[in-house]
Amino acid sequence: MSTALPAAASGPAASSQAPGALEHTGSYYAASALPQPERPPLQGAHSADVCVVGAGYTGLSAALHLAERGLKVVVLEAARVGWGASGRNGGQLVHSYSRDLDVIEARHGAHTARALGSMAFEGARVIQERIAQYGIDCHFKPGGVFAALNSRQVRQLEHHKALWERFGHTQLRLLDATESRGIVGTERYLATLVDDSAGHIHPLRLAQGEAMALESLGGIIHEHSAALRIDRGDPATVHTAQGQVRARFVVLAGNAYLGSLEPQLASKSMPCGTQVVATEPLGERWRDILPHDHCVEDSNFLLDYFRLSADKRLLYGGDVVYGAREPAHIEQVIRPKLEKTFPQLKGVRIDFAWTGNFLLTLSRLPQMGRLAPNLYYSQGCSGHGVTFTHLAGRLLSEAIHGQATRFDAFAQLPHLPFPGGRLLRVPLTALGAWYYDLRDKLAI
Repeated sequence: MSTALPAAASGPAASSQAPGALEHTGSYYAASALPQPERPPLQGAHSADVCVVGAGYTGLSAALHLAERGLKVVVLEAARVGWGASGRNGGQLVHSYSRDLDVIEARHGAHTARALGSMAFEGARVIQERIAQYGIDCHFKPGGVFAALNSRQVRQLEHHKALWERFGHTQLRLLDATESRGIVGTERYLATLVDDSAGHIHPLRLAQGEAMALESLGGIIHEHSAALRIDRGDPATVHTAQGQVRARFVVLAGNAYLGSLEPQLASKSMPCGTQVVATEPLGERWRDILPHDHCVEDSNFLLDYFRLSADKRLLYGGDVVYGAREPAHIEQVIRPKLEKTFPQLKGVRIDFAWTGNFLLTLSRLPQMGRLAPNLYYSQGCSGHGVTFTHLAGRLLSEAIHGQATRFDAFAQLPHLPFPGGRLLRVPLTALGAWYYDLRDKLAI
């Protein structure tokens, strides 16, 4: 890929468009996306075996799995394929869930932990299988790193390694501070845990490649086709502004962008924003930053994450905005974090800056279930969406085909509302995050 991408909008950086905008945000990913076919809005009455609402990872993964089984699938997308979190995220393939397997075991028992543990490393395999099977050019690079900034976090990495190995994941290497500097060019980390089965991708190109794979199997995607109402029944009918789809099954896959289509889902989740910047191409400086081209996330509660793009820009993200407000000055938020990790990049030019929303649940575990016998949903990956959404698509396909054991392992988890309801969920959650962030700063 050319290194001569233009900076987004005017000036050295640009934030995302307003939430209602229907074109892609002004991100590095949008500027380096795959060419896409025209996908006109839905018009008139149509029928399908399955109607999927949302053309992000969850919807595309479900639709592609269903199409491979021979079902007629129609996908309705309010904006563009990969417009939401699927096209804006950090691009890191991180295993397991936002609450790890020991927490699941303590809260929900050994049986549930075994069930979810057997699937905890499957999502990344699904992605790599898709890339290979359909020749998706999304710049996949192997290797992921968890980094510890203090002695407490070093112990957490040791525990993390032992825990995952107990559940059968053995492709992990724990490195001390000296060894870690050979992986990440910073003095900040006391240890790192390298996961050789993880990796990173260009997230928007992955979504776009999956969309084209779906279309190659006869699946249909209508962009600019927001679902406005669902008439339940058998079949169900999904209405847009200009048309409708009658389907035996409906899958809701809007996540943080589902809006008010199903209020009972919105009441048990909360959109949150995260910010990312992309530097200018680093030239040969990248070898001093990430010489093995791994992706990295630190072990803080409000974590930083970063990786290199295909043209060797540093993509650096972090911070969480509860309630998904869009900060006015993303670069001012992220640059101090970037330069603290990599002082050698002080003053580096920022070419792109953007934000995107992910969906948080109170338990930090994903929510899957049925609102009616033929109306399925999956949402709330809580920051682990890249891999879980691809697993979710497979589980949704299995359930629709009557093989619901694995789907029900998630569906039986309690889906709790946030304390304080929609009015107080943001300040109360932010207060809790402040507490854990303070603990990280004090290393307690």
